Amino acid sequence: MSSIKRIVCLANSWKLKERCIAGIDIDTGKWIRPVCDSLYPDDGRVPRSVYILNGNEPKLLDILEIPLAATGSNFDFESENLSIMKGQWKVIGKAKAQDITKYCDDDLILHNNSKFVSLEFLQSLPSDKRKTLQLVKVSRLSVKSRQTSKDITQWLGTIVTSSGKKLSDIPITDPSFIKKLEYGLQTNGQYLITMSLGMPYKPVDWEINETPCWKLIAGVIDLVDNQIISIEDLIHQSDVEMKRVGWTKLQGRDYLVHNFNKRSRQLLTHEELRQFLDHLQSLPNDQQNS
Repeated sequence: MSSIKRIVCLANSWKLKERCIAGIDIDTGKWIRPVCDSLYPDDGRVPRSVYILNGNEPKLLDILEIPLAATGSNFDFESENLSIMKGQWKVIGKAKAQDITKYCDDDLILHNNSKFVSLEFLQSLPSDKRKTLQLVKVSRLSVKSRQTSKDITQWLGTIVTSSGKKLSDIPITDPSFIKKLEYGLQTNGQYLITMSLGMPYKPVDWEINETPCWKLIAGVIDLVDNQIISIEDLIHQSDVEMKRVGWTKLQGRDYLVHNFNKRSRQLLTHEELRQFLDHLQSLPNDQQNS
């Protein structure tokens, strides 16, 4: 039996040349990952013919109506999956970033501090505890690229949450965000990020007696672009950064006068404060504080 589910899209991520779509059910507050387990019984990836809406891809924060079954293949480790049924997907609205921050989970980022979770660990949990999707609020995001053995550019992200939890060099699979990075986007660190676990995969040189499900950055929402970082928050964050780099208030004031012709952060616009914070975050630690 199928029903129409309304979800806020929080991930539109690469999955084996197709996509993984996921989001929060706005009626229940629970994660849903629509899966095409009839077409792809091994992994449930969603093909273009299914997820394209009037010629466009679902965008993060779109509110989608999707015909879904009451259950779906969990591939022996995922708890959020519902099978996609016949019927048209629709975009019925757009959520605001501030409305979804309530779904952020400040627990361990997908179960542990490692880059992967073992399949065996997930299978040891009760089925409803096999969390493979998580929304986290990030206070800092740094990115880098590398060439794989197949000469493909792979983008990796290092995130630090508001509570100080950190994960390093996690593959980014959000195609929209990757395109921005390729165009030269400089990350400012203020993001909501959807973390996901990929399908079990052992690299060729894998020697550990566990089957890893690798953590992925599957969706990236810029909080500054969505204007939910308040001026007060930006000022507080700049206080933290000034202390980190060893700047005095006089040094900060001199920078403001030189760059914005203003003597106080209270006089800066939201964008000017963001630029000031970006500059501070680009500076190295003060040697006396390190």
